[in-house]
Amino acid sequence: MKIAVAKGDGIGPEIMDAVIKIFDANQVKLEYEYVEMGKWVFDKGFSNGMTPEAQRTIEDLGILFKGPMETPKGKGVKSINVTARKTWNTYANKRVFQTLHGVDTVFSKAGIPIDITIVRENIEDTYGGVEHLLTQDVALSRRFITRPGSLQVIKYAFDMAKKKKAKRITCGHKANIMKLTDGLFLDCFYEVAKEYPELKSDDKIVDDLAMKMVVRPDEFDVVVLTNLQGDIISDLCAGLVGGLGFAPSANIGDHIAIFEAVHGTAPDIAGKNIANPTALLLSGLALLRHVGLMENAAIIENALLYTLEQGIHTGDFGNRATSSANTTQFADAIIGNFGKQPQHGAKELLPNHPVPHTMFKLEHNLMMETKETQQERIVGVDMFIASDEQPEVIAQKCLHHGGIKFKLISISNRGTQVWPTGSKYTNLVNQYNLRFEGLNNQSLNQLDIIGLYVSLCADFKICSIELLNMWGDKRGYSLAQGQ
Repeated sequence: MKIAVAKGDGIGPEIMDAVIKIFDANQVKLEYEYVEMGKWVFDKGFSNGMTPEAQRTIEDLGILFKGPMETPKGKGVKSINVTARKTWNTYANKRVFQTLHGVDTVFSKAGIPIDITIVRENIEDTYGGVEHLLTQDVALSRRFITRPGSLQVIKYAFDMAKKKKAKRITCGHKANIMKLTDGLFLDCFYEVAKEYPELKSDDKIVDDLAMKMVVRPDEFDVVVLTNLQGDIISDLCAGLVGGLGFAPSANIGDHIAIFEAVHGTAPDIAGKNIANPTALLLSGLALLRHVGLMENAAIIENALLYTLEQGIHTGDFGNRATSSANTTQFADAIIGNFGKQPQHGAKELLPNHPVPHTMFKLEHNLMMETKETQQERIVGVDMFIASDEQPEVIAQKCLHHGGIKFKLISISNRGTQVWPTGSKYTNLVNQYNLRFEGLNNQSLNQLDIIGLYVSLCADFKICSIELLNMWGDKRGYSLAQGQ
């Protein structure tokens, strides 16, 4: 079986060489096609951080094993890591965090075992990177949460939880504030939960989740979250087990999967042969299991666990009173411990059942869309304007713009209502939202909206607009605070 390999930047080549050395010593039946990705590829003029040949190879092989990569700063290019995940729709980011004996943490010293799997939605949310300056003082980021995208990752999380015989699956969210976006994600979670009655399903508001994970991490098993919240919580979990040096990462899609270390490139120690390869090795073990090389994965993981139990460590962790191993020595120690069983967490030796990658040649982009069950209608519009005038002045100017179809319902600033009611103690910025709805609850069309836009242009600079939609009796827009 052939997979694509990108060594990465900084310490990437060193730790990748160490992992491949361990795989070869265990006679892992993989071939490696090395591809060009990373900062040095950006520097050669490829704006997505990979050569066209690399993209074709990865799409042909379906598996990418990659080291840490750096995105050039200040050049306006997007992260190569995020670009890769989004380009190939690896919608589920799976990160497993387990107590590793020999890696001392507050919890290991207290005898509290940790075994948490974070499943993070990997495509949507603020990671779309769609941002605009509405005025010189006001920046806007669009947050995309979709029903098809949410269902994809949540179904993966439930399937995975069932296979690993999880005792609990939890949805982390902020639906108490972001009622439409996080609310949609939470609705999808409980929709899917009905198909898995054998699993205990619950949800936690993400700030409460963060606190409880730090206090009692042993109470959690599988946690599924939106992209940004999942990014933050997964790094929190890395801290619980010793840091990002022990945090594997698998990015799973229907056609392509990416396995990577999520820590940085550590340019300050690059080339010194002292980097810790554990996170990349754990990600590689996830890759082996993904392609059915279960026996190889178990032998190597048991050897890693045994090595850690023996107190062998690189310079970034372990007993400071004992000398640290360099990258090569650490890899050699693991190889020397093949066949040995750790005292804690030994993995069962299951036979290899290689799963050949199914080659897909897609002719067009897949359109994910759920069928509408209720009629959609436009009931109004939010007009975002630039202005440094007071709310009452703006409201008076709007009176003659509504005509016979619109009425001004409210004016808000930074999400807080400032007209028709409000407080003089609310600080304002130079950007307002004017909410118009149809007179007498009449339905509107896009030409009506354009007519209002043209009229308002006589008095205001309009920065952005959003339609106010209804699906049946369900409102498709939020109310301003205080409205």
